[in-house]
Amino acid sequence: MLRGIHTSASGMLAQQHRLGVISNNLANITTTAYKRDNSIDKAFPELLIRKMKVDTIQFPYRIRHSTGSIDKATTVGVLGTGVEQNEIFTVLEQGALKLTENPTDVALMGEGFFVVDTPYGERYTRNGNFTIGNGNILMTKEGYPVLGQKGVIQLQENNFRIEEDGTIYVNANLREDLAFIDPRENDWRGEIVLDSFRVVDFEFPRYMHKQGDSLYYDTEYSGPAVEISGLERPRLVHKFLEASNVEPVSQMVEMIEVNRAYELGQKSIQVQDSSTNRLLSVRA
Repeated sequence: MLRGIHTSASGMLAQQHRLGVISNNLANITTTAYKRDNSIDKAFPELLIRKMKVDTIQFPYRIRHSTGSIDKATTVGVLGTGVEQNEIFTVLEQGALKLTENPTDVALMGEGFFVVDTPYGERYTRNGNFTIGNGNILMTKEGYPVLGQKGVIQLQENNFRIEEDGTIYVNANLREDLAFIDPRENDWRGEIVLDSFRVVDFEFPRYMHKQGDSLYYDTEYSGPAVEISGLERPRLVHKFLEASNVEPVSQMVEMIEVNRAYELGQKSIQVQDSSTNRLLSVRA
């Protein structure tokens, strides 16, 4: 009886963890570039159930000999002993793109992450909702500078454009600090290459951890950040943002499933508690 109660309780705890993950997903439906989480459960080791009698003739459950023992009873099934949360898995599927017309907004189409500088070291994000802060530094909404191939990216409003490969072009005629640089050859717009966004990926990105503020950090299991170049580099879409990949309908359906499973666990405990109470009453 007590084993059944513990098994039911472990299932309820697992459903409670799932509900927390789903609630967090639904709370971030409108968060730019948010990636939904899934709660992965793991079953405890199962116990074998064996027959004690065959053709109404009882025989030893286990025969011992000099080298060990042999289980003679026929296996009829297994008994579950419970479940626990194994990990929270982040689904890195591409989110839909939405037009903002904001010149400092950039979306990634494909695998990869922007690199930002934080007090904790380099961190990685898919959220391209950037802004120009003090010192003309391109930064996240939380104030973390965005990094390019040459370091911190510095821009002036309405004087740049971003190509699909992440290259940032500025008009040298409108930048006094760039007047000493000759424009690109045959470029009638007088533009020069200022910098290029750093875009990185990981060998096993599923093992990255979320830090908050749309930031991720690498772990020993994800591997270090690797610069993406050439044809493997994702496409950067200027003046667009990536939306969350949370699907509200599927999350609501999963929430209903979790609530029903939790209720079943409650009823199971109630039934076993009632049976134990009757058993003790009879013995008394």
